[in-house]
Amino acid sequence: MSDHDFLPPAPLRVFCNRTLNMRSIQAIGFDMDYTLVHYDEAEWESRAYAHVQQRLLGKGIPVGGLQFDAELFSRGLVIDLQLGNLVKANRFGYVVRAAHGTQILPHEEQRRIYSQVWVDLHEPRWVFLNTLFSLSEACLYGQMVELLDRGELGEIGYGALYDLVKTTMDAAHLEGELKAEVIADPERFVDIDPLLPQALVDLKQAGKRLFLATNSEWHYTKPMMEFSFDRFLGKGAWEQLFELTIVQSRKPSFFDSASPFFGIDSKGEVIDGKHALRQGGRYRGGNARLVQEYLECGGESILYVGDHMYADVHVSSRIRRWRTALVLRELEREIAQEQDFAQQQHELQDLMRKKERLDREQALLRLSLQRAERHQPLPEGLPSHLIPGAHGLQSIHERLRELRHDGEALDHSISPLARKASELGHLRWGPLMRAGNDKSQLARQIETHADLYTSRVSNLFHLTPFGYLRAGRGVLPHDASR
Repeated sequence: MSDHDFLPPAPLRVFCNRTLNMRSIQAIGFDMDYTLVHYDEAEWESRAYAHVQQRLLGKGIPVGGLQFDAELFSRGLVIDLQLGNLVKANRFGYVVRAAHGTQILPHEEQRRIYSQVWVDLHEPRWVFLNTLFSLSEACLYGQMVELLDRGELGEIGYGALYDLVKTTMDAAHLEGELKAEVIADPERFVDIDPLLPQALVDLKQAGKRLFLATNSEWHYTKPMMEFSFDRFLGKGAWEQLFELTIVQSRKPSFFDSASPFFGIDSKGEVIDGKHALRQGGRYRGGNARLVQEYLECGGESILYVGDHMYADVHVSSRIRRWRTALVLRELEREIAQEQDFAQQQHELQDLMRKKERLDREQALLRLSLQRAERHQPLPEGLPSHLIPGAHGLQSIHERLRELRHDGEALDHSISPLARKASELGHLRWGPLMRAGNDKSQLARQIETHADLYTSRVSNLFHLTPFGYLRAGRGVLPHDASR
């Protein structure tokens, strides 16, 4: 029996940044949208885009010729409000790929613009795309940048243009037309996960106290949860899973505010007056401190699961010191693609090791040439085949020419494999958590604030309520395994 006999397929695993024993977790909170209820992002975001487009047309803004393209952008990119660009940065803030509007910038132009610029998410210049809800927002913004550049939007700047897109997008979500469309035809928008209900049942039966905390309204939460759970648990049984059901929680402020809870009655109406928490209750608003006091457990015993890097994971970790899990739905497809590419990845790594050895030999030969020309001692420990022979400097030059030829041949083999590796996960922007050979800005946020990350909540089914996740040994540049 191998170590892998008890593991689910890699795309369905729960990955660990900080060691976590599920037996020590007493309570688990869940977001709803793109967490417990997963949407077909192309379908949902195309309708969000259409609603915003109609609102902008109503304001006289000429966006009628635009169309949503789900493949233009990805989660984890950063909007540069100063230049109207969308960029992908590594963990140090260096830009590794950029687009102006919707067009990827040539490497030399990108380097000219960003060689002395670092992405710092604390600066107002940058907007981090935290969630799948950002896809329609990014698409519309990129397309409108191009309208602006053509002089079709007047004198508005790139920053003000984003404000226009953002406020219009928020209004489309808040005013209910989009959600009414989803409620009317959930089959079109919601991806059903048959393992999810049992995963939550297992957690509850193991003694975990479950609660739901979503920014969505009750009139939307109820039909979405019924659609996702009733077919497996029976009509209305989803509410019995949760000790508390909290809607319109206003995350991220939910985690640091002192807002009171208001009850919701059996008809879905808000009950006047502040309400204390009780088992099985439905609530609007409130704050995380009161939830924690009700649960009577420390932050280290509460796990919160959501899809929004900032509103769900960052603030709950930083302010409340809750344990956190981030849902990255795209990870499932990406890992599957990486597995399919595994053999080619090994070939690429072998070629890169050959290139490193070739580069090292070239560097030593150049140093030998430099010293020989000045009649200085050669580098100590120089391999015999690198020591100039009877022909002196001529042999060094000949060997350097050979190495340049070998290097060109290697680059010819490396280039197509490197290009394919850079397209895993997303054809234009590459893997979510990689930026070239380095970790991406998103990966840095995840390893800083998310104890766990996984592609879907139902992966907890495979982990079980008794699983023990140990963080792997961090790889350092000087590790012998390298």
